[in-house]
Amino acid sequence: MAPKNKFTREEMAAAALEVVRSKGLDALTAKNIADALGTSTRPIFTGFGSMDDVRRAVYAAAAAVYDGYTRQGLREEIPFLGVGKQYIRFAREEPELYRMLFLTRAPEYSAVKSMEHLQALVRPTLMDIYRITAAEADLYFRDLWFVVHSLSTLIVSGGCGYSDQEIGRILTGFSISIYKAIKEIPGFADGTFDRDGAFRALAGTETEAVRHG
Repeated sequence: MAPKNKFTREEMAAAALEVVRSKGLDALTAKNIADALGTSTRPIFTGFGSMDDVRRAVYAAAAAVYDGYTRQGLREEIPFLGVGKQYIRFAREEPELYRMLFLTRAPEYSAVKSMEHLQALVRPTLMDIYRITAAEADLYFRDLWFVVHSLSTLIVSGGCGYSDQEIGRILTGFSISIYKAIKEIPGFADGTFDRDGAFRALAGTETEAVRHG
């Protein structure tokens, strides 16, 4: 009869998560997990069977941490703004977990999948607050999320020198620009608008052409 494992799967997964938090995904080895638990590697393989099983458990644990940030964002007065702020906060506070979930090729987890999940969650409030259609709400959130993801990735890579106040101004600028385009450019949301005509109108060149025509 095999000896009883003195660590539960949850305890070992938690230890593995701490290894990733402190040292990164490349450090996720049976030895490092065992060292964190103060034991040999035998309980790891008794409890999980393989390192692939360990990795799956760690991804799930990291996703649970991220989901906590998302829930907090959804509780804010403006949920679509809240989840964006929490996405950036997650990048600042949990850079290695962010890197693992959103910057590696994991089949169950990806930045785009996360965006699509959040998109569905905030769609009703976007439609209500901004008086836009579901398609327009999805376009608005997707395009603004790309900016949020880019800033978060810069934070994780150490290349973002912007303060939270500056980031707020950047996001406000993009938010206004996207919303204004949706509201004022016919066909913008479905991609059927006259791109060159829209830029000419913004630059005032159409008015000049009429004046000198």
